[in-house]
Amino acid sequence: MNKPENLAHSLSERAKFRQMKEGTKEDWAIIGAEYREFAKDLPDRVLTHLKLLDGDFGGFPVDRLEHSLQTATRAHRDGRGEQYVVMALLHDIGDTLGSYNHPEVAAAIIKPFVTEEIHWICQNHGAFQGYYYFHHLGMDKDLREKFRDSPHFDACAEFCEKYDQSAFDPDYESESLEFFEPMVRRVMEKPLASMYKAAIEE
Repeated sequence: MNKPENLAHSLSERAKFRQMKEGTKEDWAIIGAEYREFAKDLPDRVLTHLKLLDGDFGGFPVDRLEHSLQTATRAHRDGRGEQYVVMALLHDIGDTLGSYNHPEVAAAIIKPFVTEEIHWICQNHGAFQGYYYFHHLGMDKDLREKFRDSPHFDACAEFCEKYDQSAFDPDYESESLEFFEPMVRRVMEKPLASMYKAAIEE
């Protein structure tokens, strides 16, 4: 029986261990080289996944991709830096696979590439965004108050007020995803912090 095409690498190009504890330096040199090439394509995979939000309205006045573009456009036109704008673009990318915790999914994706404050905004924006609608769903609109002691509280409240909650306008002229693509590539070119950073820089 022929192996599937995606398994066609010869054994000489792949590690030979059956358990990680059997791995050799030579095995990990092969894996490391593959990893570095794979990591370079992260922006492509992120942008492809973001496109899944296109046409997904969920009852909102605009679809989730337009909301993301509009949030990022508003931040960009307000003079925010590229890390911030990319966070604004990707803040709801977790809606597809993290329907019950989408901010955490987005925050995990951007964490290696942004400052602590920008990561914190992304991770907690769901509770802060709730200030504008939780009471309509029988929830506590002041849930964000549990974060009041955080040094990033005001920054997250500002993100939601100025860019996130206001980004549902069907008449707003957002920049295209192609406009933001170079920013995504620049921000994700090299991690600021990652347990795998040394392996990437070899």
